[in-house]
Amino acid sequence: MDEKQLVERAKQGDRAAISELVNTYSERIYNLALRILRNREDAEDVLQETFITVIEKIHSFDGRSGFFTWVYRIATNASLMRLRKNKMVFQQLNDNPDFQESIESRVFIDWSEDPSLNIYDQEVKKKLDEAINKLSDIYRSVFILRDIEGLSIKETSAILNITEENVKIRLRRARQFLRDYLSEYFEERTRSQHA
Repeated sequence: MDEKQLVERAKQGDRAAISELVNTYSERIYNLALRILRNREDAEDVLQETFITVIEKIHSFDGRSGFFTWVYRIATNASLMRLRKNKMVFQQLNDNPDFQESIESRVFIDWSEDPSLNIYDQEVKKKLDEAINKLSDIYRSVFILRDIEGLSIKETSAILNITEENVKIRLRRARQFLRDYLSEYFEERTRSQHA
């Protein structure tokens, strides 16, 4: 049975169809929430909230976007609401027009040329996670959906309810911030490994 049929059956109250949809998306929704919130309990709460909302509002799903996009939008919104509710503090990126110029004028190390800088290295992963946590939620949500979850610009735009151009701008700024934040770390690491 394809997703459209499952959704139609779920709209009619078919518990097996609802269960199948929940099983299909639970892991991805949990991982998305965990990446945004960095807390297992909060991610579990968002997972539960997401599917409670899906069950309550599935009759209003009109099929204009994909079901997956609709569920991701609910989960992303629930995660961002929880961030605000918990009053988590994130470093805010400067949103003025000079920000882009100041970042783009910097010189960065090309980490890809150094095989010792493996992304799977725990120290590197920890530093990257630390940098992602420094992003404000408007940039972090775009970065997570695009670069970690691998969603398209169109899907990210639909989930966050922003224009595709806005997705591109926020993603570019998030990547520039992360690159800037991590450049000094990688420069020091490269120097110490070649000393």
